[in-house]
Amino acid sequence: MKFICERSILLKEISLANEIISSKNVNLILSNIYLEVSKNELLIKATDLKVNFETKMPIEVKEEGSTTVFGEKFLGILNSIPDGELEFEQKDNIIVIKPLLKKIKFKLRCIASDKYPEFPAYNKDKYFEIPIKSFKEMVTQTVFAVSDDETRYFMNGVLFRKEGNTVLMVSTDGRRLAYAEKNIDVNIDDFEGIIIPPKILTVLMKRSGDEGILGISIVDKIIFIYFGSYKLSSVLIEGQFPNYQRVIPEKQEYSFTLNRLETLEALRRVSLLVEQKSHRVYLILTPGVMTISSSRDDRNDEGDIGNAKEEIPCKYDGDEIAMALNYRYIEEPFKIMTEDEISIHFTEAAKAITIKPVPEKDFFHIVMPMQLD
Repeated sequence: MKFICERSILLKEISLANEIISSKNVNLILSNIYLEVSKNELLIKATDLKVNFETKMPIEVKEEGSTTVFGEKFLGILNSIPDGELEFEQKDNIIVIKPLLKKIKFKLRCIASDKYPEFPAYNKDKYFEIPIKSFKEMVTQTVFAVSDDETRYFMNGVLFRKEGNTVLMVSTDGRRLAYAEKNIDVNIDDFEGIIIPPKILTVLMKRSGDEGILGISIVDKIIFIYFGSYKLSSVLIEGQFPNYQRVIPEKQEYSFTLNRLETLEALRRVSLLVEQKSHRVYLILTPGVMTISSSRDDRNDEGDIGNAKEEIPCKYDGDEIAMALNYRYIEEPFKIMTEDEISIHFTEAAKAITIKPVPEKDFFHIVMPMQLD
């Protein structure tokens, strides 16, 4: 195998492929990236046995062939070399890497490509299509709220389902819930829902643009996604996703409106003195003003290092009310939204709040409150 390609283009693909790999053991084939040269193209593959990554890029082929290389070191080598054309030549179990315009040479040990795991077969006849932009917008509004508690594995991914002309995504960690939907005419039957691991969604977000169509297929507990030159697949998470519809409030009597960036800045400052185990902040609402505080009152309890308080304007004309929330659960949805104003809806301090953009759109976030004392 021998080929020439542009370093900067190859680096982008190898960086992404290396993120798929979970093993860093130089002696294991799963620590390697698969390279195959044929027909003026380089095929790149990576897998952790659950998530599979595949892409192609144009190259100048000198000699066809295939091999696998240790992903971590291969990426390190590419990062260390200046931009320009690189020559790759495989000799037995060694691949030689040389910049054409520099006197640098690397030799990296290979493992035969026939030992690399087979990827599940794609079947384009069973694909349905969805605009990439719409899919990414739903992922953006939900993926950050996925649970990392492995004992509740059924919440370790994003629920994806279709109801009529609506496709929707939901994620939860048991203390908050993120919901997004799109009205799209997708030519497939309704399905109750699949749970997609976040890893494949993260790869998609990094390499797909906002234009074009995404192909999706769900076959035998595997999701297949293709766009541009990329093909991704992942084993789905099995289990019963929580009944998210029971969490969504039917009606919330009160609401207030905040400037998104102003609130984020205030949260950032007050959180410097928040108790780091609970991440609890106190929101005290009075007409026209919301106070964000790191403690219930101005006194320093024993062991505290201090407290912080900031007042910001808000659109609210109800009675005074205090609520306690994990500041990260407010901060994270505020960060991913782009609207200038955000509204928070509630019934009482002990019940869930709903965070929505102004004007309302096709997504929202629900946060469960914490104890005030």
